Amino acid sequence: MKVLKFGGTSVGSVENINNVKNIINDGEQKIIVLSAMSGTTNALVKITNCIVNNEPNIAIELINDLHIQYFETVDALISNKKLNKETKAYVNNVFDVLVQYTYGSYSTQLERKIVSQGELLSTFIFDIYLRQEGIRSTLLPALSFMRIDKTNEPDFFYIKQNFKTVIKNAAEATIYITQGFICIDEHGEVSNLQRGGSDYTATLIGAAIKAEEVQIWTDIDGMHNNDPRFVEHTKPISNLSYEEAAELAYFGAKILHPQTVTPVKADGIPVRLKNTMNPDAHGTLITGNYTENGIKAIAAKDNITAIKIKSGRMLQSHGFLKKVFEIFEVFETPIDMITTSEVAISLTIDDDRSLDKIVTELEKFALIDIDKNQSIVCLVGHSIVHHQDTFKLFQILQDVKIRMISYGGSNNNISLLVPTYEKKATLERLQDYIFKCLA
Repeated sequence: MKVLKFGGTSVGSVENINNVKNIINDGEQKIIVLSAMSGTTNALVKITNCIVNNEPNIAIELINDLHIQYFETVDALISNKKLNKETKAYVNNVFDVLVQYTYGSYSTQLERKIVSQGELLSTFIFDIYLRQEGIRSTLLPALSFMRIDKTNEPDFFYIKQNFKTVIKNAAEATIYITQGFICIDEHGEVSNLQRGGSDYTATLIGAAIKAEEVQIWTDIDGMHNNDPRFVEHTKPISNLSYEEAAELAYFGAKILHPQTVTPVKADGIPVRLKNTMNPDAHGTLITGNYTENGIKAIAAKDNITAIKIKSGRMLQSHGFLKKVFEIFEVFETPIDMITTSEVAISLTIDDDRSLDKIVTELEKFALIDIDKNQSIVCLVGHSIVHHQDTFKLFQILQDVKIRMISYGGSNNNISLLVPTYEKKATLERLQDYIFKCLA
């Protein structure tokens, strides 16, 4: 059985929802993972912010606008009067609950409940639509099997056991539909897998059932060799290894959640990236195989902060790095890049919520310099650090203000830290050299 995930843009309009129906309606049994309709999660976050700021009237206005949009979608999709009425009753109930939430006090738990409504709405409406179109479908509530543990990591044993029970007890269908992104935590409260987590949901389910293949459907023809938002004439990559895909996803390729390939890697389950608006395109196939050496793709990650830690105590001193890393561990702040010298460490973080507290602790034994508004430009490909043309990269970037270089930490990744205002030019230069001059 295959697992197919469709993102927000894939279910973001009546036309696209109809495209999804046509893609999955081939008579084969499959599991469908849906995101919230595009724009919904952002609207729900705005509603939450209104609660934080004690602005219930603005929240109600946002809720009413979203309510109208959903009624318009239901009327355009569901022509059967009985099913239309059933769907609107569900939609009304969701928005009644949202209105009640606006008069409560903010909490993280309330925010998670509000944000989860997007996936609950999209899956309910899609299930009704398939039933109207004569396709046997049934809903599998993600909150009954998708769980994270106390470290906010998926509890795979729980997921595997409970998903098998849920699908076994469900009404037999051709299409099983479930929500991406949302889950419960160790206490049984509503939580989520963070932005882009629907991809993660799909591969966790794929690993649980040892799926034939997991497909991630978005609005682009697979993963591109550079960021098409900043560089012209990029091209989709036909094949990637798990390691290459994970590096690109972590360092900025928005098409994929960074943890997506982790659950399926051990069992060698292929992950295919496809375009809902162009289903005949090959897309990108991710497997355990390397197809060629050298640079395959470039990605960039913004909102990076560089921290330089300088201290004479480092010189010939053991335990200094441990002391530094323990501070970042205490404040639960991961590190992306790191370079060292005899008396200094430079490292980067993409989460600066605890930056002031981290700096306060570091200043007790070192001098600290902070550079914000940085970007990591990441070059990915099998064994690129050994490729004969890789050294020429530094010749074409001689005019770029490179703050840090990570070279050799991984055979498949070279990372450069540049000021964000230099990012676009850096991506364009690399594109011209790697994919034109070396083509």
